[in-house]
Amino acid sequence: MATLTHFNISWMILGLVLALGAVAPLAEARAFFVFGDSLVDSGNNNYLATTARADSPPYGIDYPTRRPTGRFSNGLNIPDIISAQIRQPQPPLPYLSPELNGQRLLIGANFASAGIGILNDTGIQFLNIIRMFRQLDYFEEYQRRVSALIGAQQTRQLVNQALVLITVGGNDFVNNYYLVPFSARSRQFQLPDYVKYLISEYRKLLVRLYKLGARRVLVTGTGPMGCVPAELAMRGTNGGCSAELQRAASLYNPQLVQMLREVNKKIGKTVFIGANTQQMHMDFVSSPQAYGFTTSKVACCGQGPNNGLGLCTRLSNLCSNRDQYAFWDPFHPSEKANRIIVQQIMTGSTKYMNPMNLSSIITLDSMA
Repeated sequence: MATLTHFNISWMILGLVLALGAVAPLAEARAFFVFGDSLVDSGNNNYLATTARADSPPYGIDYPTRRPTGRFSNGLNIPDIISAQIRQPQPPLPYLSPELNGQRLLIGANFASAGIGILNDTGIQFLNIIRMFRQLDYFEEYQRRVSALIGAQQTRQLVNQALVLITVGGNDFVNNYYLVPFSARSRQFQLPDYVKYLISEYRKLLVRLYKLGARRVLVTGTGPMGCVPAELAMRGTNGGCSAELQRAASLYNPQLVQMLREVNKKIGKTVFIGANTQQMHMDFVSSPQAYGFTTSKVACCGQGPNNGLGLCTRLSNLCSNRDQYAFWDPFHPSEKANRIIVQQIMTGSTKYMNPMNLSSIITLDSMA
């Protein structure tokens, strides 16, 4: 009986060693966490009662499964492409996915939710979405779940060494300040004051993210909001970009970079890295042919002027070659455009990345 007990214990120990061996390589890899809006949502909104969803065709038409996943793209989105660049085994799952458990937790998680903004009142028309404060609450909950798996100390290390991407801000203009004429926020603030308010609120979110353990955070600015097909259709100025939304972007993005510098200085190290997505987008908006696009003014999927009105649905106009379009739907870049953006994040000069690009960060961190 004693021999049998010893035999059983030996197998239990061997099983534990094998299990830990399976977990360890992922635990040692750099995790990836994603926060923000529809530009980076990989499907969280599929699990919510909201109209801000991309869970029906033709979304996902060029995704590997050829099926909609909740990504606001014809194929891969920015987090997917960054995941491949940092050699993750697979992109982080949406936090609300029932498949996010066990070893999959150690890869990271995507907390993003389409429709949200910096402010809690942004996107109220979409009802049940994961606002930024709640995304950070979920990040805390995530860490408790991982601590139960690998312990508190290893969890802290995993989070400290992780790469974080946060993309938020555009909806605070498009789906709040400019949502309707004489919106509540536009009556409360003149545009320059609204921008200052957004930046001050964003600072609070980033400070909380730092307190939760994030140490390498890519912070994207807004794109050229006035130049997306939806705004060309609704607010275009003399056939061109919306002057008012372009003014908002030109006020907001430099102040965001300045705020990141100030927060880094206060912390005493480079935690927050600014990605000039306005410039990245403007490159192919201004010269689409130089990047292999035939147009940056018309969405691949949509209806009305510029295919810029309403949602992308089965009944929408749909282009046959998505790679020729800078925009997939009225608001979101095509997969090809997302790849161009990520390439600048990876290797772009200080014109695009401040104070350094992601490849430089990875090199620095590998030497630490």
